[in-house]
Amino acid sequence: MRDSGQFENLVSHSGGEKSAQEWGTRPSNRSGFLRVRDELRWVLLAGLVAVLFGVSGCRHREQVQAPPPQAPPPPPAYPAPQTAPVSPPASARIPPTPVPPGGVTAEDLDYVATHRPILTQVGEATWYTAPYKGRRSANGQVFDDSAMTAAHRTLPMGALIVATNLATGQSAAMRITDRGPFVGDRVLDMTMAAAKATGVYRAGLARVRIDVYETPKSINTGGRWCVQIGAFHSEREALRLKQELLRTYADSNVIEFAGEDSYWVRIRPEGDNRETAEYIASHLRPSEGEAYLTRLD
Repeated sequence: MRDSGQFENLVSHSGGEKSAQEWGTRPSNRSGFLRVRDELRWVLLAGLVAVLFGVSGCRHREQVQAPPPQAPPPPPAYPAPQTAPVSPPASARIPPTPVPPGGVTAEDLDYVATHRPILTQVGEATWYTAPYKGRRSANGQVFDDSAMTAAHRTLPMGALIVATNLATGQSAAMRITDRGPFVGDRVLDMTMAAAKATGVYRAGLARVRIDVYETPKSINTGGRWCVQIGAFHSEREALRLKQELLRTYADSNVIEFAGEDSYWVRIRPEGDNRETAEYIASHLRPSEGEAYLTRLD
């Protein structure tokens, strides 16, 4: 047959020595050869498909882009630490509180005429002069007999007041520039000019009404406070009290100083605190004189 002859020629031309029987098939079986060829094609086709899918899968993975890196979250915001206000040292110098050279101005008088007082106090008033002439008042200005000024223990320095003599009805505006009086229940010490304007000069001592119209600082809050104790006739007694206060109030500033023929002790509590000063003033029982609550500013 023609087919078998072609197969034999194919085998002989390839140089093989195997017979048709050794190949495990019959030379005349064309369908077996075709089946082998078809199986080879399917194997090749399956391999090609697998390769194509593999390449496609790789390309797909290459096309998938990773999400852009996100910026790191900002650090948590913590509130700034709260710091307690620092109290001024007890020994700090009180800044001066200047007032007009004459004590009051025309504008001050107009203010008094057009406003109502913010505080009223009644008490005994007197006046003072030498040996204070030429010395600095508590507000830092030189004491002047002719200025319309006065001394008060607790009103803010520079306060604008009107003092009215309750016996005569005479009144005058003046500024607080000094501290005092440190005698009994007296509440106001005037200059000679202020005393003459209110009718206190000749009497020497009079009951007055103090109307407060304006203060550079608050009356009820803040302030820098101390306690002034005296007067002592003996320096030894003043020094003894000073040592006692230093032991009892270790955080306070205690000084002893000489006045006119007398001695005084002043204690400034830590931070010049008003509540502490009030407590000290109410509990002290000095051997001489009294303890006076006093505002420094």
